[in-house]
Amino acid sequence: MKKNEEYLMEYAQLCREADKVDLKLFDEYDVQRGLRDKNGNGVLTGLTNISRIESFKLEDGKKVPCEGRLWYRGYDCIELVNGFRGKRFGFEEVAYLLLFGELPTAEQLKKFDEVLAVHRKLPKNFTRDVIMKAPSSDIMNSLTRSVLTLASYDKNCSDTSIENVLRQSFNLISLFPILSVYGYHAYNHYENDDSMYIHRPQKNLSTAENILMMLRPDMKYTELEARVLDIALVLHMEHGGGNNSTFTTHVVTSSGSDTYSVIAAALSSLKGPKHGGANIKVVEMMRDIEANIKDWSDEDAVRAYLQKILNKEAFDRKGLIYGMGHAVYSLSDPRAQVFKGFVEQLAIAKGRQKDFELYSMIERIAPEVIAQKARIYKGVSANVDFYSGFVYSMLEIPLELYTPIFAIARIVGWSAHRIEELINMDKIIRPAYKSVMQERDYIDITER
Repeated sequence: MKKNEEYLMEYAQLCREADKVDLKLFDEYDVQRGLRDKNGNGVLTGLTNISRIESFKLEDGKKVPCEGRLWYRGYDCIELVNGFRGKRFGFEEVAYLLLFGELPTAEQLKKFDEVLAVHRKLPKNFTRDVIMKAPSSDIMNSLTRSVLTLASYDKNCSDTSIENVLRQSFNLISLFPILSVYGYHAYNHYENDDSMYIHRPQKNLSTAENILMMLRPDMKYTELEARVLDIALVLHMEHGGGNNSTFTTHVVTSSGSDTYSVIAAALSSLKGPKHGGANIKVVEMMRDIEANIKDWSDEDAVRAYLQKILNKEAFDRKGLIYGMGHAVYSLSDPRAQVFKGFVEQLAIAKGRQKDFELYSMIERIAPEVIAQKARIYKGVSANVDFYSGFVYSMLEIPLELYTPIFAIARIVGWSAHRIEELINMDKIIRPAYKSVMQERDYIDITER
């Protein structure tokens, strides 16, 4: 008898032979792979009033790359950040904007904060019975499992009325930080043999403050740390509607599914390294660069090593400089631009200016190295993931929580898009696939 591994290898090879599609057929049948044309432009699959991205301008009928911009409900995200920074935490304020379409008054914001605080409580024994059972280093899987299990505690789980979905959305927005941090502590205790810390969230704290408070053994954090994390959450909260996880939210919502199933699907989409897991790859790449370059200020040495990475001779040998380029943006990612100033402040406070200078150098020279290697039709620049992982490392957030932090922010955008789909839903989203299968005559088993 063959070993199971040998059978799997044989079966896998059969799949490769049966499922391989000739890439020339995509051009022959004018099929846009990944819902994108040859220039990387997304195929329009819907309309949204929640956010918008700008990366090109029309000049004389031609698309010309421009500095990137991102709007939430019509407001430039940079103006939103400038509006609350140094005055108050912005996550709750911008969440109100995305959900309800208008910036809140002081009284409306106070009431919304109170609503989220009320929902910041897990069902009785949920931590013991769900989160602490079968802990995993993959906190995104733990988070998804927790979300699906919460459906069992909801008597109106399948009610898709806007009122009920709003209640469920408030609940998930409030609980995502708890589920993520507790999931990490359970893993760290049972798998890494470390101490267990379960700090209850506090009603008077912001989402960013609660994350740091619950995560740290001594529950302490600085105001700068909390404010930088708060800005990171705001900048990751929503992104144009066409990203993979938000599109997943629309697709699954259009089938009439319940909120927990929809958000579980979005989480499963986000966890992929091509989407929400990208900042982890940036951190791993930077650690590799730091380990292999003696003088981080030597620009020639850094440039040469980036070329090795691009030539698949270094790091993970996939030929990618992580954190560079974006599916939509061309000249710049506005989130990275606004974030960089706060990253520098935190680096100075943490005594990590040398790391920041290396990041800044790579941000500057990597586009040149990439342009020399390949023809880039729209330009390459640092995206928000390039700096977010560095920020999380300075905040002493463990690597396992990087993508969950993204989810803690993006649950707001998903909730807004789910409600938008429910209000405007007409038909189930059902894309078409062109079959290239060849018809064959049936062969009796004795003659095969």
